[in-house]
This record gives sequence, C-alpha cells and structure tokens, in this order.
Amino acid sequence: MTRKYVLVLILCFSIISVFFTELTTYADKGRPYYEETGEVVWDINTEDKIIALTFDDGPHPKYTAAILDLLAKYDAKATFFIIGKNAEKYPDIVLRSYSEGHELANHTYSHPFKASITELQAQLRQTKEIIYGITGFSPVLFRPVGGNYNDRMINAAVKDGYKVVMWSWHQDTQDWKQPGVNKIVQKVLKGSKPGDVILFHDGGGDRTQTIKALEEILPVLKKQGYTFVTISELIESKQQQEQVH
Repeated sequence: MTRKYVLVLILCFSIISVFFTELTTYADKGRPYYEETGEVVWDINTEDKIIALTFDDGPHPKYTAAILDLLAKYDAKATFFIIGKNAEKYPDIVLRSYSEGHELANHTYSHPFKASITELQAQLRQTKEIIYGITGFSPVLFRPVGGNYNDRMINAAVKDGYKVVMWSWHQDTQDWKQPGVNKIVQKVLKGSKPGDVILFHDGGGDRTQTIKALEEILPVLKKQGYTFVTISELIESKQQQEQVH
C-alpha cells in the first residue's frame, strides 16, 4: 500500500513538473528580462535630452507627407514603422522618409492582429523586401501589431535579425482614437522625459489631429532643449553610456 502511495506521489509530481515547465516556456518573460537581453526596447534611462518620435501604420500620401514637412521644419528625426502593403502603394513617400534621414522599420505587411509565427515571419520578410526594393535599406527594427507580443514572437523576430521596439508606457498618445488635439498635446508634454519613445500614427485613419498636435509639441520640446532622434540612435546612446560606466 505504501509503495503504491509513493508511486502515485511520484507520478503526480512528474505531471506537475511538466505542466510548470510548459507554462514557463510559453509565458511572457516580462520587461526586465527583455531589457536585460536587449531584445526589446521600451525607452532608455538617460540624462541626455533626447526623445524618439515613432509613427505606425503608414505611409500615407497626405498625413506622412505633412509629418515629414513638420519634422524637417524642426530638424527632427523619427522612426516610421511601415506596413508593407502601404509601402507598395506609396513608394515615393517611403523613399522620401529614408532620404530625409528618418529610420524605416517593419510593422508587418497587412497589420494582422492575430498571426501564427510562420505567417508573421512571412509578413516580415515581405515587408523587408519591399522596403529594401525602394530604398536599398533593410530594416532591423520590428514593432508588433497593437503592441501585443509573446516569447515565441520575440524569439522569431530576433532570429530573423530584428530588435523589437515598443514605446514608453506613459507616452501612448492613443491618437488613433482621435481624442482631440489638446489631449494628444498634453499627454506628450506632461509626460516627456529624456529617453522617451513616443507613439504616434501616420496611417490607418484620419491623422489630422496628430499633425495639429505635432505643430504644438515639436516647438515646445525643442525650446526645452530636446533633440529628436531615431530608435537606432537612442539605442546607440544607451550603449555609449554603458561603455563609459
């Protein structure tokens, strides 16, 4: 009886061990882990007054062009997370963005909110080829659709040569909801600090509010002494600081 009891306990323990191993394998490892590995970027800790402006879901012939005009006016650089099918439609806007010194990044081909890892990798390859065909530049940054990610997605993106880029949690403008120009402006200006990554959109809908908000945001932050950099420049700044320390 005792022997059977011990065997049952061993069996139960084995099942529980397998369950928790699987859970650990597929569970999100969390922000601290990925910041330590450098595989995912949200923002950086720095005293340098630098900020990264990012724009999702473009390009768009009207809105992206207007944003590029504003960025040029204030000597600001930004990172555009491009949807492949939009790049196919408006290659001239993609080329202009690249030619004016902005960073181009991958935001999938068709913006699927749900996709298998195989489908995601296919979309990343397709968009990469489109961007390269237009500019001769291969993107090395990827932002998940809707900011949704898991361990398998990150592993797949990293395997394909990408760094995953999110944004500062306090700097999601939610401009896609069209909350009003003032709300977008206040969201950015009240929360801005060195090393932030700010999320805007230049495609996927009417972005008039985003443009009007930028008309107010850019001059104020510039007057406060901020420099607007690309994500890769932000990462490079962090690496240089780490080497000094």
